Amino acid sequence: MTWERDPSRYAGSAAHYARGRVAYPAELATAFAAELDSDGSGRLLDVGCGPGSLTLLLAGSFTEAVGLDADADMLAEADRLARRAGIGHCRWVHRRAEELPAGLGRFRLVTFAQSFHWLDRLRVATTVHGMLTRGGVCAHVHATTHEGIDGTVPHAEIAELVKEYLGRVRRAGRGSPGDEDEIYRAAGFRRRRRFEVPGPVVTRSADEVVAAVFSLSSSTPHLFGDRREEFEADLRELLGRASPEGVFTERLREIAVDLWEP
Repeated sequence: MTWERDPSRYAGSAAHYARGRVAYPAELATAFAAELDSDGSGRLLDVGCGPGSLTLLLAGSFTEAVGLDADADMLAEADRLARRAGIGHCRWVHRRAEELPAGLGRFRLVTFAQSFHWLDRLRVATTVHGMLTRGGVCAHVHATTHEGIDGTVPHAEIAELVKEYLGRVRRAGRGSPGDEDEIYRAAGFRRRRRFEVPGPVVTRSADEVVAAVFSLSSSTPHLFGDRREEFEADLRELLGRASPEGVFTERLREIAVDLWEP
């Protein structure tokens, strides 16, 4: 099995991603700072940053934060959110991860948050290994921010509706094969430690749930073609039946972070 980049994976989903994905909790930034014994120095590189969800959360612990993504719309959304939050020491780089190191220098922390599986992983991890400063680490963030568990969002029914429109075979882009731990070790990383942050209970509106559906690579807006409005109408009708008030509550899964050291 060979890896192949899919440039259309998140086409048209940037604004939906920023609104539909649940924000990482502040506790995650606190846990990172404690694990890294952060003193506010050093640089952060967030690979596959999307609209800057993790980049902006962690930026305050570094002198500079760099978000890198292959989707220009995602970076435009990240820049908009950074400006709105008054965060001025972020830099957004429009490049594929496979183009690293791209003259970006060295970093105290390099992060992959819901992005590593989409990349040519061994190639990227090997390059990142050489971009770390002395004492630097690479963080792999395991999280699910588009949907939770033990809640009132009708996820199973939404999945069935998507299949009615797009077919039974799930379209989710093409990631790279291989065992994650083996890849990191083959790239030169030797020691891994893990910390976890509990998943919060969140309340979401119907608009946010709709945006979450359109934020997925398997149901980005362009996949529906000229039936997009029809799908959204059916989706909103489904959500209206599940919650006439348009309010949904669910608990997110815990966030696990693997810190890989050279």
